[in-house]
Amino acid sequence: MKKKVKVVFVIPNLMPGGAERIMTFLAKNIGPDHFETQLLVLGSNSNTAYNIDGVNAEFLNKNRVLSSIPSLILHIKKVKPDVVMSSIDHLNVIMGAISVLFSHTIFIGRQASVSKVSANFQAKKTNKLFSVLRKWALRKLDYLVCQSHDMYVDCEKHYSIKKDKLTIIHNPITENFCVKDNLEFDPKEEVKFITVGRLDKIKGHLRLLKVLSNINYPYKYTIIGDGPEKEEIQRLVNTLQLNQKVVFIGYTDQVQKYLKNSHYYLQGSYTEGFPNALLESCAVGTPAIAFEAPGGTSEIIEPGINGFIAPDEVEFINYLANLKIFNAQTVSNSVYNKFAKEIIVKQYETFFLKAVKPSLYENRFPN
Repeated sequence: MKKKVKVVFVIPNLMPGGAERIMTFLAKNIGPDHFETQLLVLGSNSNTAYNIDGVNAEFLNKNRVLSSIPSLILHIKKVKPDVVMSSIDHLNVIMGAISVLFSHTIFIGRQASVSKVSANFQAKKTNKLFSVLRKWALRKLDYLVCQSHDMYVDCEKHYSIKKDKLTIIHNPITENFCVKDNLEFDPKEEVKFITVGRLDKIKGHLRLLKVLSNINYPYKYTIIGDGPEKEEIQRLVNTLQLNQKVVFIGYTDQVQKYLKNSHYYLQGSYTEGFPNALLESCAVGTPAIAFEAPGGTSEIIEPGINGFIAPDEVEFINYLANLKIFNAQTVSNSVYNKFAKEIIVKQYETFFLKAVKPSLYENRFPN
C-alpha cells in the first residue's frame, strides 16, 4: 500500500470567517484515498462556527498565536506531516519562522488579502520590526497559495517572493447551493439589495450607503454581519435618513435564504482576497454590483454575465439607476464552471502532490 500524504491544516480558531471556512472545507474534502488530513486549531472548540464532523481535528486551547508556538512545534514533531498549510497573515509569519526547524516538511501559507492595500485600513500601523520579520518569514515558506492574480502580484512585488514559490488557487463554492427562480422587478415593490461580511472600514459599507442615498425608487438594503464599524454605519444610516430602507442582521446560518431573496448583491470593498459572499451570491443566481478593487472580485464578476464592476461612485449609481435583469441559471453557471468544489479540491490535491517529493508520491492519480 502506498503511503498517504499527511497534511496538517493550521488555523488560529474556528470563529466565523472566510479563511476558517476554507481550511475546514479542505481538511474535510481532500481525498482520503491519497491523503491523511488533520485540522489543527490553536484556540478552543468553544466558538466553533463550522461543522467539523468527520474531520480529524485537534485543539491546542491557546488564547493567542504567540503563546501556541511551543505546543505547535511539539505537535509537528509528533505528527511528522509531509505538508503543513496555514492561513491568515500573522500565523503564516509564525509558520515561516518555525519552518526552519523542519527540513523534511513542506510549509505552505495561504494568503488571505492584498497586504499592501490592506495595510492602509489597519487601526494600528505595522511595527517596522514586524514588517522585516514578516518579509523574512514568508520567504522561508516553501510555497504561498494566492487566491487571486492581484494577490500573486502583491506577494511577488511587495514581499519579493520568487514566482516558483507562488501559485494561484481560488476559493471553492463550499456548499451545494440551489439556484433560485428568476426574480422580476415590479415597479410597485421594493428592489432588494444585500451585502454580507464583516462590518469593517475596508469593506466599504459607508460608500455603499452614500450611493444608495442617490436612488429614488423604493428599495430595501439588508446588511448581514457584525464588526467594529457597526455604530459608524448606523450613524450614517440615520444621517442619510435611510432608517426605513436599511435592515441590519447579525450572524446567521440562513445567508443562502437571504441571498436567494435578493435582486442584487452589493460590494463596496476597497480590497478583497477572494470574496466568498460574492461568490455564493452568484452561485444562487443573484447578480452583483461591486466597486473596482484589488483582489479576486474581477475574477468572479463577468460584466454583463453575472453583474457589473464600477470604477467609481458615479458609475455605481448609474448601474443602480439602470438595473439589468439577469438569468439566475446563467449567473450561477458563470461561477460553478470555474469554482465548483470538485475543481478546486482537485487543484489542491495536485498541488500538494507536486510539492512533496515526486519520487515518493508520483503516479498517485492514474489517468
